[in-house]
Amino acid sequence: MNLKQTTFISDKPARERILLTAHDLFYRDGIRASGIDRVIAEAGVSKATFYRHFPSKNELIRAFLSYRHERWLSWFKQALQHQGADLGLMSLVPVMEEWFNNPLYRGCAFINTAAEFGDSLPEALELCLSHKQDMVNVIATLLPVNESQMILANAAAVAIDGAIVRAQLESQIIQSKTALTALALILDILNQSSILSSLSKLSK
Repeated sequence: MNLKQTTFISDKPARERILLTAHDLFYRDGIRASGIDRVIAEAGVSKATFYRHFPSKNELIRAFLSYRHERWLSWFKQALQHQGADLGLMSLVPVMEEWFNNPLYRGCAFINTAAEFGDSLPEALELCLSHKQDMVNVIATLLPVNESQMILANAAAVAIDGAIVRAQLESQIIQSKTALTALALILDILNQSSILSSLSKLSK
């Protein structure tokens, strides 16, 4: 995924400068650690301008999550298309490897947000859950259409979330030996399950 930090934003409208700056800070350093004053300073706007576009930090958090969702999901779909449909769930492994190996990788913004706020910010949690469901729906397109499609897609999504967290905890060197290897093993089992399910359906 292209996680390159936002640069050369001085010519962009104020709202976009604020959002792009917040995106980089929130993802890299965490939401609680990135105060409004820091966002304002790095975006190069006045407090009055900031609050005109975002009356509260919670408003900015929601905008950040919506923007991140669109950006990440667009990359996810394109990366899977690049791998081709023949691999089924196994196409997820090189896609995740590309993301994990990015030097700016800081895990999943939605898992991180849920961990930071729990249910203290329900609107944010709702956006996090919606993002994860959309990820499941994309994964489901890699599977045959049958009664086990969504069950296997959800299982694959859970495996991916586990790999995301493990990769975030470990160094770049160890990642490929643990998170990706374990993910590949689990997805291979799920992939075989989808094939067997399809064959069983055809034989009926």
